[in-house]
Amino acid sequence: MTGGETAMAMVERGQELALLEALLASAVMGRGRVALVGGAVATGKSMLLHTFAEQAIELGALAVTATGSPLERDIPLGVLRQLVEDAPLVPQERERALSLLDEGVRAVTSGDGPDGRQLDAQLVSAICGVLLDLSERCPLVLVVDDVHHADRASLLCLAYLARRVRLAQIVLAFGHADQAWYTDAYFQTELLRQPHCRRVKLTRLSRAGVAAIAAERLGDRAAERLADELYAHSGGNPLLVTALTEDYAEAARTTHEPPSAVVTGEQYGQAVLACLERGDPRVARVAQGLAVLGDPAALDRLLGLPATDVHRDLHALGATGLTALGTFRHEAARQAILAAMDAGERVELHRRAAELAYGAGASPGVVARHLLEAGRVDAPWGVEILQEAARSALRSGQVDAAVGYLRLASCACADESQRAKIMTMLVRAEWRINPAAPAGRLTQLAEAMQRGSLRGGDAVVLARALLWHGRVDDAREVLDHVQEPGVATGHEALAELLVARLWLRAAYPPFLATLRDTAGEDALAGIVSVSASRRLESALALAEVLTQGPREEHADTVERILEGSGLDEMSMDTIENSLLTLVYAGRAGRAAPWCDLFGAEASARQAPSRRARLAAIRAEICIRQGDMPGAARHARTALETIPVGGWGVAVGGPLSSLILAHTAMGRYEAVREHLDVPVPEAMFQTRYGLHYLHARGRHSLATGYFALALRDFQRCGDLMREWDLDTPGLIPWRADAAEACLRMGQVQEARELLRAQLDGEVPDDLRGRGIALRLLAATLEPAERPALLRRATQSLQAAGDGYELARTLTDLVGTFEALGEYRRARTVAARARAVSAECGAGTPAVAASRTWDEAVPARPPAAEPVGALSDAERRVASLAAAGYTNREIATRLYITVSTVEQHLTRTYRKLGIARRADLPLVLEFGDQAAT
Repeated sequence: MTGGETAMAMVERGQELALLEALLASAVMGRGRVALVGGAVATGKSMLLHTFAEQAIELGALAVTATGSPLERDIPLGVLRQLVEDAPLVPQERERALSLLDEGVRAVTSGDGPDGRQLDAQLVSAICGVLLDLSERCPLVLVVDDVHHADRASLLCLAYLARRVRLAQIVLAFGHADQAWYTDAYFQTELLRQPHCRRVKLTRLSRAGVAAIAAERLGDRAAERLADELYAHSGGNPLLVTALTEDYAEAARTTHEPPSAVVTGEQYGQAVLACLERGDPRVARVAQGLAVLGDPAALDRLLGLPATDVHRDLHALGATGLTALGTFRHEAARQAILAAMDAGERVELHRRAAELAYGAGASPGVVARHLLEAGRVDAPWGVEILQEAARSALRSGQVDAAVGYLRLASCACADESQRAKIMTMLVRAEWRINPAAPAGRLTQLAEAMQRGSLRGGDAVVLARALLWHGRVDDAREVLDHVQEPGVATGHEALAELLVARLWLRAAYPPFLATLRDTAGEDALAGIVSVSASRRLESALALAEVLTQGPREEHADTVERILEGSGLDEMSMDTIENSLLTLVYAGRAGRAAPWCDLFGAEASARQAPSRRARLAAIRAEICIRQGDMPGAARHARTALETIPVGGWGVAVGGPLSSLILAHTAMGRYEAVREHLDVPVPEAMFQTRYGLHYLHARGRHSLATGYFALALRDFQRCGDLMREWDLDTPGLIPWRADAAEACLRMGQVQEARELLRAQLDGEVPDDLRGRGIALRLLAATLEPAERPALLRRATQSLQAAGDGYELARTLTDLVGTFEALGEYRRARTVAARARAVSAECGAGTPAVAASRTWDEAVPARPPAAEPVGALSDAERRVASLAAAGYTNREIATRLYITVSTVEQHLTRTYRKLGIARRADLPLVLEFGDQAAT
């Protein structure tokens, strides 16, 4: 007996144990008693009987025990033989008793069946007489646990013995489960009619009893914290409580940290099954049916049993603590029962459950779950129910369930056109989990299209999936087919084609010519205004921002769309287009909270693909805000949520953000790893390829490969011009190319590129203007730079790009130093450092902005230590290093300007420097007089 069971016995079973001890006291006085110990399965009957037997021995009685078993129910006199063998008989008595038992077995087996009533009354009296004689020498306690599993012959003998113990020193204690199936129903009735029989009824543990077991096994603190939850999951069943504590302890050992809540593991599942195995087989059958249905409604029809019987068995389940109010207390109990069922039987029950649910008008989701568990669809209504359930599941974010329904529907559907529609829905659903998942179905859909089974919007879905995976030739074939006469007809199909054109224009420009503008732009505008289609509006806004540049009206339009959008089945493209419109319109700050909101919704809806796509957009937003650590974090999330292979040509989006972020932070080794990731060649025919070329060029520029950088920027620009996407809001390629030219000393070429960008800018593109002005300043003489750099600073600050602002401030520091305006340089440098730290920019990336002028050499090391200067020279030099003019120094130190010049001349000679700019930094802070 375990420690937990001992604690439980002391707390919960004291009254019952005292009653049994009182019966024993009566037996010692020659008044024998019978105790019938009942209760639900696993409520502690066996433990109570065992404890009573042990205490009887301590009180000087003999304890003889036996246990019934369903496996031994057909062994004649099997239980009685256990009692005889356990009894302390002398050899002659034991030999005689065993001989009588053998004779009884022969008598039983000589008939047509093992019927205990075939025993001769004299033989029964002789067998029982052995035990009655033993009680004359010493008080005797006979304990038979699970007596409801005893064979008929043993029950006959035990009933005879119960009638004879009234005047003997014997206590008969029988343990049985409530509502158990008896071999002979008369046994319990026969005992209860005896005046010396007492019934002992065990109930489930209270919360205090549950806490006692938990305290014994887990400690007082854990017991108090977990008692309520343990009681709720177990219903006070000692076996279940013990199993839950074992699962908790195992979880604590595995994780090396106590779990915060109750754990349901292997031990709990085994305990649930043990409760059913030790009870009535019919109750176990009802438990299986309940596990299939989930609730007791229609359980009698599912199992083909009378409603009264099912009600009684449900009550028995509740008495064990497995169920409450007709349902399982914990889902783990239901899953354990389902897993232990015969597979064929489980499938058949689910099939019948689906029919019953459909006939009762249950929701499609309920019916579909049973069909899915059954794994087949026999009824003609099954396919339509599965489709409807899938639509509902997608709307509520249960993507995995929807995929399961659609896969089963696709296999069961005999109509080719309907199957093509189901497969299109399945592609969309699987796409929300991982875009690589439906790749194998695309060929099947293409074949269905050739046979005329796939039309209109479904064909457009196929084309988009093919382009995503880089199958450009197949995509062109699908787009050509969509435009054939009779394939896409009606207003809805026309709208799908118009959206497809806008989508191609924004993401896959080389394929725009494949899809003819059959409606024309005027018709497009009419459809948008009449139907208020968010998809069309958002697609049009993105296309116009990329081809014509940003306008405030675009931002207002898409924000209105976002306010009324949610991540339902069809809205992801609308949300993505709207967010990118804000990003490319220079409104990254307004896009960020929307992106975070929808990203959280995608996580809640368990839609990994959407979460990854939103994370990729969030990374791009961070790049334009200058938040380089944030950009790297979101890009990693995107690439971890969807593996690189699942991104197809769109991998250029998150990959380029990761490259740009690590380059800006000076983590060049990490960048090289990302550049080694294989990308599909078809990516360079998409907008994602432009981002990748730009990011790769930025890395080449930062690491000194200026010619390679210029080549990538020029190729990016050529494609943008060819595709009519030449707006700095997408990629300021001219500014980047100009920076590469400046690094190579091609100042005139850089100036021309920057003038071209500034001439073509739109008023709302503050970020592009600020970048261009910063670089244009580098083409001018130092004295002409501050004005342009200040304008660049204002534009970048308004645009919210901290990284480009840090670079501009750093250039301004270098300009002031070149002009000898050290005080201004020091002021701006402090701000530059603060902004740079805030955006996470690495020192190498920002410092690269200070290398425009060969005329500003690095300060040489001092020829003599600073300590070689006199006090007067140190004071003058310290103020000069801090940016004060000679006249200001003279006024501050109360000396003449000539004296200041003499001190500086001697200082330069001693330190081996030629001018004020080369004064060591230590002098800036090394003298109290300077402050």
